[in-house]
Amino acid sequence: MDGEQRRQAILSLLTGQEKPISGTYLAQTYHVSRQVIVQDVALLRAKGYDILATARGYILNEENSVMYQRVILVKHTENETEDELNTIVDNGGRVRNVIILHPIYGELVGDLMLKTRRDVREFVRKMKETKSSQLLKLTDGTHMHTIEASSTSELDIIEEELKSKGYIAGTVNER
Repeated sequence: MDGEQRRQAILSLLTGQEKPISGTYLAQTYHVSRQVIVQDVALLRAKGYDILATARGYILNEENSVMYQRVILVKHTENETEDELNTIVDNGGRVRNVIILHPIYGELVGDLMLKTRRDVREFVRKMKETKSSQLLKLTDGTHMHTIEASSTSELDIIEEELKSKGYIAGTVNER
């Protein structure tokens, strides 16, 4: 199997998948290194495929065209992260990513793709288990999320709920 065939096979595998597929699984399946998979995904992205790299693996964002997006500016402590994320998913939203503006490195983005409480619980568990620092630690709690929902009214509800809990610091943009 050549590179182009492998990339098409990866794309086929990701299409219709609801759960992320790990790079390790893809590497084993196609008998290549994880680095080759990373390069394949980069080439697929360059062709316009919206492939997200989450902590649990790769996922093709097929819903992007039917979802409304809003980038919100929030500020809270590490201990409030789970509540903040659950507030979003409990109100019909999806947390696409976390973004910080670092004074040295510029914009740093981490894909999350959290849709359910189970996703949030797994994210928080993994952060604790790996003793990883949250990006918000680099910016004294201030960060952004791209949130997605099926309507702007759902985005408004999410934003109001976050505001009532004191997490919201502003809206950056909407699509």
